[in-house]
Parts: sequence; structure tokens; C-alpha cells
Amino acid sequence: MGVTEERPSILSQEQFEELAHLGNRVDESLRLEFINGRIGEKAAPDGDHGRIIEWLTRLCIQADVGWWLYADQGLRVESSRKGNARPDGSLAPTDTFVGQGEWASTDGVLMVVEVTSGDSDTTNRDRVEKPRAYAETGIPVYLLIDRETCEVKVHSLPDGVRYESVLTVPFGKTVPLPDPVGFDLDTEPLKSWVH
Repeated sequence: MGVTEERPSILSQEQFEELAHLGNRVDESLRLEFINGRIGEKAAPDGDHGRIIEWLTRLCIQADVGWWLYADQGLRVESSRKGNARPDGSLAPTDTFVGQGEWASTDGVLMVVEVTSGDSDTTNRDRVEKPRAYAETGIPVYLLIDRETCEVKVHSLPDGVRYESVLTVPFGKTVPLPDPVGFDLDTEPLKSWVH
């Protein structure tokens, strides 16, 4: 078997952002991303997914009342910020995204969160492409709540290419979220929101 070469996208980032904006006008549930030169559609969240984000938001503001977990804020990611991702949550100080529009800089983002949706692209997107894109951008912590494997993965220490540290724990354990987040996450409640 030969090595498959990745082809660069024929779209520029500006063209993608215009396409994503137009797609959203056609159907508000259409959530497009542009990672690794490839357009992808993000699955619509189910009720359990929404409950996980609600639960995590409450924990984050209990840890620091000046924080908010922004759901679905578009971010410019990857080297030179040439990609576009819509994390399920972006933890940042209040007002971080004010005036930035649909696709914001990652400056000030403390942690991004993804909750797997069980769609066919989850393995590649949430477990491979997004950790790389978020690490390249320098986001300090990437939290993956994997409902398929019933595990939480905490990625930290981005080196500009990858996260140097990945801590995996099964649902039910407590996992430390490293600085700048800096609190322990009891994952026991996640057992209730797996389908």
C-alpha cells in the first residue's frame, strides 16, 4: 500500500468562511468546519450532548466567575490560523470574543472542549485532526469527552505541533484539568449521559 498524499484545499480560508456563512443562512443547523484543508460538517448535538456542556459550563464558572464556556464559537486554528473549528465549548474569560464575529482568534482561550457525537467522522476529526489543530494554535488544554469509549482525555502542554501530555481516564474517575484551568473534574456524572 502506498502513502496517501494530502491535497491542499482549493478554497482559501476567506472563501470557506463565506461558504459557512451562506450555508448557515440556508439551514441554521448546518455547522461547517475547515480543518487540515478539508471541509467537514459537524453533527447536530443531541440532548445528552447539550446536558454535558451545561454541566461543564456550571463547573467552569464555579471555578472562576470571570469565565464562560462559549458553545459553538468559531475559532481560527492550525498553523498561521488557516483552519476553522467550532468546538463544542471554548473556555475563556468573559468578553474574550467581543467584537470578533463568527470566527474568532484563540487568544485568551484557556481550554476547548469536544463531546463525541457518534457520527462517522468522529475518530478522525475529534481524536486526530482537532488535537493537532488546537495544539498548533497553542490552546493550553483540549478536553475530549468521548461518549463512545466512555473516557475523558485531557490534552495539555502544546508544543506547536502536538500536545505533549495526554491523560486518559474512564468515566467515574476524577481528572485534574491543568493550568490555566486548574481544577479537578469529577467525571462520575458523565455515566448518565451516554447513549
